[in-house]
Amino acid sequence: MRVLVIDTALDACTAGVFENGVPLGLRSEVMARGHSERLGGFVRDAVAEAGGGFEAIDRIGVTVGPGSFTGLRVGLAFAQGLGAALDRPVVGVSTLSALARSVDRGHGATAAVIDARRGQVYVQTFVDGRATSDPQALDLEAATGLLAQGGPWRLAGSGAALIDPDADPDADALTALSAEALAGLTVLLDPADHPPRPLYLRAPDATPPTRLPGQARPVATPSGA
Repeated sequence: MRVLVIDTALDACTAGVFENGVPLGLRSEVMARGHSERLGGFVRDAVAEAGGGFEAIDRIGVTVGPGSFTGLRVGLAFAQGLGAALDRPVVGVSTLSALARSVDRGHGATAAVIDARRGQVYVQTFVDGRATSDPQALDLEAATGLLAQGGPWRLAGSGAALIDPDADPDADALTALSAEALAGLTVLLDPADHPPRPLYLRAPDATPPTRLPGQARPVATPSGA
C-alpha cells in the first residue's frame, strides 16, 4: 500500500510518501509557524520524488492532535481536501500514538507526553502498541501519578523532561514524531474508526470577543439601581 502522510500538529511540517514501510519521498522541516505556506510545496515535492503521481496514492494519513490548534487544522484541511479530490480514504492519527510508535515500534511500555504549556501535559500510555489509558490533559502532579501506575515507562515527547528531568533527550525524550511511525499507523488503522477529526483535549487559549468592532462598551449598572 502506498500512503501519503502529513503532520503539522506539533513543531514541524512533514509530508512523506511510503510504500510497504519504505520512504519514497519525504520533506520535513522544524517550524512553529508557517505550516500553511510550506505544506503544499512539501506534498508536491514528496509525491514527485516518489514517482507515479497522486493517482498512485492509496491512502492519506494525517495527525489530528493533540497539538497546536492552528497547525493541526492546516494539515487536516489539506488532507481532507486532497482525499476528496483523489477519492482516497483519509486516516486520522493521534500525535500521542505516533510519538509512542516512533520510539517503541509497537513493543514495550511507552508513555507519550507532550508539553501543553500552562503547567499541563498531554499524556497517554501504551503497552505493545495498544493504548492503556485515554489521551488526557493533566497537570504535572496528576500526570506523574498516572505514570506511577504500571511501567516502567519509556517516555516520548516534548513533555518527557517535565516528568523526568533526567530523561535522555536523544532517546526517551524524543520530541518529534517520525514520518515512518505515522505511515505505519496509516496502514494499520481503519479509516472508518479513525476519521480525520481534530483531537482537542482542552479549550483553546483564545476567547471570542465580547463585543463587535466599533460597538460601545456596556455601561455598568450602579448597585442598588
